[in-house]
Amino acid sequence: MAGLELLYASARAAISRPQDALLCGVHWELVRHGYRCLGAGDQPGPDERKSELLPAGWEANKEVYTLRYRSMDDARELLLKAIMVEDSMILNVMDRSSQKVADVTLAVADHIDPEHLDDFHKVYKDTEELRTRIASGIIAPLGAPAEKAKKEPEKKDPDSPRDYDPLRIPPHHPAGMRAPTRPSPLSPFAVGGEDLDPLGRRSGGMIVDPLRSGFPQPGIDPSSGIPGRLPPGAVPPGARFDPFGPLGAGRSRPDPDHLPPPGYDDMFM
Repeated sequence: MAGLELLYASARAAISRPQDALLCGVHWELVRHGYRCLGAGDQPGPDERKSELLPAGWEANKEVYTLRYRSMDDARELLLKAIMVEDSMILNVMDRSSQKVADVTLAVADHIDPEHLDDFHKVYKDTEELRTRIASGIIAPLGAPAEKAKKEPEKKDPDSPRDYDPLRIPPHHPAGMRAPTRPSPLSPFAVGGEDLDPLGRRSGGMIVDPLRSGFPQPGIDPSSGIPGRLPPGAVPPGARFDPFGPLGAGRSRPDPDHLPPPGYDDMFM
């Protein structure tokens, strides 16, 4: 019960009976749930302030303790009356704004050791049960105070990596590099762009490439028409390659070797 030790130390001079120690524990549970004490008695006094400490004169009547509390958001004000009946303490709490009432009965001997009122580390027994009884018997029926400011949702950093999705297709460009820009073939500024890109990543070249005309083409064997074969990797993927010899039969047109050699201007070739 963090904080109760300091509260007990501040109120130790007024604690003379077991019920005083028990009320001190009940008071701290209300503080933990967002309430602050205004003062003792039914009526408000001058210059009252919300405090975590017990007010002066809180233990004046050993048979009936009367304390007033207000929530941190000022939405609720509670009137607590702790009445001693033989060896039990009856807690009667009323919310003055809604007129709701909650009651809890605590056996003093179940939570306080009367032989150790001077030793905080030994005076309380079964503190978890005390916390549970206060929370379920008083806080829950009357409603916990609302938080003054709700936490804003965390903004996701656009530069942070996205959550892993096994169904997402990874990008085809290397990590750390931007994907190549592909202008629309309908754009007038795309004309001639491919001729300026040695890697062949752009569209819009001035030279007709039958292999990229959009019609399905069978694969090309770069070693056609010459003895032996080129070693693997001799022709980079996607490179414009003019085979050394005639292609095999059955190849669909246009022929990739349809352009004339440089400088040859015979229109009937």
